[in-house]
Amino acid sequence: MRADTNALRNMRIVDINTFLVLVRTRHFRRTAEILNTSQPAISARLLALENEFGVRLIERGDGAFRVTPEGEKALQAFQHILDSLQDLTANLSGQEASAPRNVRIGAIDSIASTFMPNLVDSLHQAMPRLKIDVSVEGTKLLVEGMERGEYDIIFAVDPVIGDNFRSFSSLVLEMAWAGSPSLIDPQRVYSVDDLSRMPIITFPKDTPPYRQIAPYFQDERVLASKLTSSNSLFAIINLLIHGFGVGAIPSVTIEREIAAGLLCPIKVSKRFPPLPIVATYQTASDYDLVRLVVEQARQSAADFCDGLAAKVAWVS
Repeated sequence: MRADTNALRNMRIVDINTFLVLVRTRHFRRTAEILNTSQPAISARLLALENEFGVRLIERGDGAFRVTPEGEKALQAFQHILDSLQDLTANLSGQEASAPRNVRIGAIDSIASTFMPNLVDSLHQAMPRLKIDVSVEGTKLLVEGMERGEYDIIFAVDPVIGDNFRSFSSLVLEMAWAGSPSLIDPQRVYSVDDLSRMPIITFPKDTPPYRQIAPYFQDERVLASKLTSSNSLFAIINLLIHGFGVGAIPSVTIEREIAAGLLCPIKVSKRFPPLPIVATYQTASDYDLVRLVVEQARQSAADFCDGLAAKVAWVS
């Protein structure tokens, strides 16, 4: 009887862990690969949990994957169970702490160069053993990665839409036209027509930042022969410094270049619209951990903006 009881207990722990991994990856095949088992085994473990509770924990079929409200409640409880077991194991074995936890953060480079260091530092202070994975990508790749379960939270221009995602405004960045002193007259006020006659450096056409620059000129055809694009903010800044054109980029990201005389802000008759940054997080990830990350992200963004000499970024 003892052996049967132990087997049942082990099976249930395996089922619980499988559910947690499945929710994070949002994919049966990837879950099977991570747990070194088969897709039918993953389905069987999920079914065992659903049969035990008498409810659907995950809606699946026709390519859809959605954690049900009951599944979200189970997720929180299951995470607490595994955390408690890890703490108990550590205490009984004389270890000082439980296994480190992991959070996966994705961000566009405008965030990586602004308040991301503040966020990482605050998270390490709150949880010294927390493992933090930070990936810097464009908005499109971040959104796609979030939908595949590769991130717990992302900071991008577009939100992720879905039942298991929640979004909030992280901060807003002032956008300013800038160019090399060899190309720009800092005393002149440039009209939209003036700018349209100059080479423009911006992000690629299929990206959210481009959606802002095209309407600015009202006629996208104006840009056709004068456009240089890059998916890297840092590459754009270097192109601007070397006089390849002018561009509208977040003011806060070029403060040092302006102070060093490498770039000049351009006076314009029509201001470029500010760039809102949206944070999206998974409600189906480790609930307590993601809640902590969200709280620290809000505070880190606010502290960063408060520490700026000029209002070039703000929390809305």
